[in-house]
Amino acid sequence: MSSAEEYSKGLAGIYVAKSSICTVGVKGAGLNYRGYDIKELAANSTFEEVAFLLIYGYLPTEEELLGYCRTLSSLRDIPGALKDCLERIPASAHPMDVLRTGCSILGTLEPESPTNNQFQIANRLIASFGSMLLYWHHWVSSGKRINCLTLAEDSTAKHFLKLLRYDGQEPSALHVRAVDVSLILYAEHDLAASSFAARVTTSTLTDFYSSICTAIGTLRGPLHGGANEAAMHLLAQYSSPDDAESGIMKMLAKKELIMGFGHRVYRNGDPRNPIIKEWSKRLANEQGGNMKLFEISERVEQVVFREKKMFPNLDFYSASAYSQVGIPTLFFTPVFVISRTTGWASHIIEQRSDNKLIRPSAIYTGPESRPYVPIKERKSEKKSASL
Repeated sequence: MSSAEEYSKGLAGIYVAKSSICTVGVKGAGLNYRGYDIKELAANSTFEEVAFLLIYGYLPTEEELLGYCRTLSSLRDIPGALKDCLERIPASAHPMDVLRTGCSILGTLEPESPTNNQFQIANRLIASFGSMLLYWHHWVSSGKRINCLTLAEDSTAKHFLKLLRYDGQEPSALHVRAVDVSLILYAEHDLAASSFAARVTTSTLTDFYSSICTAIGTLRGPLHGGANEAAMHLLAQYSSPDDAESGIMKMLAKKELIMGFGHRVYRNGDPRNPIIKEWSKRLANEQGGNMKLFEISERVEQVVFREKKMFPNLDFYSASAYSQVGIPTLFFTPVFVISRTTGWASHIIEQRSDNKLIRPSAIYTGPESRPYVPIKERKSEKKSASL
């Protein structure tokens, strides 16, 4: 096969599936979950409504939503055997590794079966990923074994913030809604790398947990879910907007990558960005908010657009929003996991409904056919000091 043949690096522009879940960047803009505009969902819905929409295919009635919320709240606690395993994960582990491990262990304790189907597993993971993360966090940071149950009426966002703080105080309504909206915004994004990876794994007819573990591993990378962490590390370097402008100009002069900017799909800006930016600003304006962090973020946005005509994506202002509600930087991508499990589940379910093993081909660029050389007659071909 000739190396001159055309191919799509990174599969850009290649259609590999038919899907009814999401549209991204149609005509260069827009994001819709099962036909509903992300702006309307973020303004009017809750994360639980959106999770139901993605997994079951339609917006729930009031009665259905109430039942679904009760289902999720009943699934938040985690088995004792899983807690034992989480206690053995060192404090130095990355929280994404904790979730990947927790998912795999739960898959051995509660395996997929006719009585534990894909819908039940999806809901179990959405409900319990925050519990897994924060049980481990409190154990390794203070030796405390926390109770993973919160009130039945608590939303996923409120449950997470309560377990994170674990001080008996109610998180503010503003903080809860900010996290709730962020979960809506992160819930689904077509065949992003992690969702495609989940579909590849699913196409082998493996179990649900294996597909989710694949997705978590893919999301961990800084070019995907880890971008919000990287954006926060960038912002934390600067003491003022002027300092940020100077630093960004130096980075651009060196052609360094500015995390949280640009997108493979959106040409005219990520439609989720104005929503999360507004929430970051609201949080900065509240009593005790961090206006300086917001102003630094805004200056970075202005400089990058002025110099490179690049827009921020969802990850950029998510960093300052999460920081202001007290979420540690290393937990940014795990929060993404809690949200995107809804989208991953939708893709797994859809792939299973009309499956074909995903097996693309590569253009071979190696040596032409050549004779085998016995080992005693070979001369080293190594091109560096190490193999």
